[in-house]
Amino acid sequence: MLASVRPWIATLCWIWLLLPSGCSGLSEISHHRVPRMAIAHLGSADRDADGFASLRSAFRLRNPGHDVSFKGNTRTLLPYSKTRAAFVTEGKGRAQISGGAAHRSSNLVLGDLVVLRPGEGLLTDAPLSFVIFEVPDAPPVDVPGFIRPDWDPAITDTPGGCAEEQGAYRRILLTWKPEVGRYIWHGLNAHRVRITDSFTHYHPVVGGFDEFYLVQMVQPGGAILTSRYTAAIESRDVNRALSADLFRKDELSVGDLVYLPRGLIHRGIGGVLAHVITVPGFRPGAEIGVDHHLRAITEELQLSGDEMIPYHQQSANQPLVK
Repeated sequence: MLASVRPWIATLCWIWLLLPSGCSGLSEISHHRVPRMAIAHLGSADRDADGFASLRSAFRLRNPGHDVSFKGNTRTLLPYSKTRAAFVTEGKGRAQISGGAAHRSSNLVLGDLVVLRPGEGLLTDAPLSFVIFEVPDAPPVDVPGFIRPDWDPAITDTPGGCAEEQGAYRRILLTWKPEVGRYIWHGLNAHRVRITDSFTHYHPVVGGFDEFYLVQMVQPGGAILTSRYTAAIESRDVNRALSADLFRKDELSVGDLVYLPRGLIHRGIGGVLAHVITVPGFRPGAEIGVDHHLRAITEELQLSGDEMIPYHQQSANQPLVK
């Protein structure tokens, strides 16, 4: 009997040791439950095979039925049994969709998108590179095979999201809402946007979406800030020690594919032109701003100078949900 009780005594002792630090000791564990950001440097000489494999594994685990792949310097995407969204990352040429109900052709350059339905493939007259998303939900019939944000007169600048400033470049290729774009698909959304200084936000685990940045141009200083401490920031349970490590900064390069899982706080800064891709689609009300929390924490801890927590000034006066 005594032997069976001893393990329970040991467990109670460990709980007791945690209690003097209050719930902060336990909350530190919960703070780290949000997955980390992942980056694959596809513009590097070796295409960062290890980084991409890690990113792909994390994405597939969190999104059953979905997949992401990279095809570099190819003239062919073979017909396949599932729907694919192929984003051009390098090269230019003339392309033709094979299979399906009709043969369609178009020029393709960096920033263009090809939507391939089951049974369709792609042939090009010059090598191109693609990041390809496999999506279980088929797009509506009126979504075209070729979507070219800089060449389609139906796609014009629509400020918002990561680019609120006047004169912002933001071309919506695929959207959730017909009032902001012509091509509707709830399975995957994408907009090509120049990010100068976005507000700080996350997408909820329940009812939200995973997000990717597919980087196409970067100004000096272009970067992304991320934080896994979503629960701590929203509860404002941040002390000085934690405030110093609240955010991680990653400078970006052309060709980077950045994976931002649901629940991860992020903010783009410094000048980045990227496809912002969401899986599933960009659901209204699933951008939860936290700048008002960051401002309140900064003021409560009386942080100044280099100690200050970075936040978007114009979004910090009140709660912001988009």
